[in-house]
Amino acid sequence: MRFKICCITSVAEAEMAIEAGAWAIGLVAQMPSGPGPISDDKICEITKATKGRVKQFLLTSQTEPDAVIEHVQVCGTDVVQLVDAVPVATYAALRRFCPDVAIVQVIHVQNGKALDEAKAAARHCDMILLDSGRPDGAVKELGGTGRIHDWVVSTKIVRELEVPVILAGGLNPQNASPACEAVSPYALDVCSGLRGHGFALDAEKLNYFSRACRRTNV
Repeated sequence: MRFKICCITSVAEAEMAIEAGAWAIGLVAQMPSGPGPISDDKICEITKATKGRVKQFLLTSQTEPDAVIEHVQVCGTDVVQLVDAVPVATYAALRRFCPDVAIVQVIHVQNGKALDEAKAAARHCDMILLDSGRPDGAVKELGGTGRIHDWVVSTKIVRELEVPVILAGGLNPQNASPACEAVSPYALDVCSGLRGHGFALDAEKLNYFSRACRRTNV
């Protein structure tokens, strides 16, 4: 099972993830809430240091076409993860101005409406990522909540979509294998479940998670 280590904060953490066999790393830009945001300068530093060795996801909360395009071009990642709902014009602009950048749309699984949201977004994206945020909250939660959402809904989305689906939300070394078996996603995405004191990436948890993913065939 492929896995993405999100909320990477330094080149050293990126190297840890790569050493553990990560398929991708997540670089969190400015967010309205949640853990792990770093500056665009730091994202550029990590991107340059890891280019060609791992998929690099820029997590952006920007939604309008010009703002998203500028953010992607400044940071230089090969994937953009749109953590909030965006207008269709944003997808079109990305295809036009960043043709080599893969588009991943996050769908926050709050209820059964997530399936329709995922189907609509999948027409414009390369992948869908299922997370447990609450974008309609008083303060937007767009990821990094540490909560598990309803895997029954997630499983239905995986089965009905033709694009790959990444599963996030409350994952950790203990539930990685059950998540794979229940949902059969394309990849797993983890952040807070591998963090220890001071939000540092925990090498023991990372290696435990990596072993759990390697043992899982879906």
